[in-house]
Amino acid sequence: MAQRRFHYEQAFEHYLRARSIAYVAVDEARRALTASGGRAAALPIKSFDFVVYSKRGANLLVEIKGRKHSGKTGKALQNWVSKEDLAGLPEWGRLFGGGFEPAFVFMFWCDTEPPDALFQDMFEFNGRWYAVLAVRLSGYAPVARPRSPKWGTVSVPAKAFHAAARPLTEML
Repeated sequence: MAQRRFHYEQAFEHYLRARSIAYVAVDEARRALTASGGRAAALPIKSFDFVVYSKRGANLLVEIKGRKHSGKTGKALQNWVSKEDLAGLPEWGRLFGGGFEPAFVFMFWCDTEPPDALFQDMFEFNGRWYAVLAVRLSGYAPVARPRSPKWGTVSVPAKAFHAAARPLTEML
């Protein structure tokens, strides 16, 4: 396993290994550089977390988003991401080319085993329960709305998020 600082990423890597899903963990120690927009100088692109290989569809360039879900908010799930994520993931998609698609994987850390009516894809890791939902960038970005200009974040309204999000295993 790659060195991962956050328990969400560690849990996701465990999830992939336990299901024998092929992946490559991206080294986040350095920011990659790319020429962008016809500029001569290379520009830094925010790294994503994993390349996850699919057996039947596009391979996924995955950015992990860890969120706490206490169950007190019902079906409303925190799904905010940074504007930097929205700018970097499409660039990675262009660089990787056909056969690769950017996606967010939301890892919801739940206080107790979550109800399967809300989540279909759940597992326990290191004494914590996680639920996994994935959404392709192509389904997220068009409906994203500013959340916090101060923090540079966006989110998707609950109804649109539920329509776009899927268990990761459905995408693979």
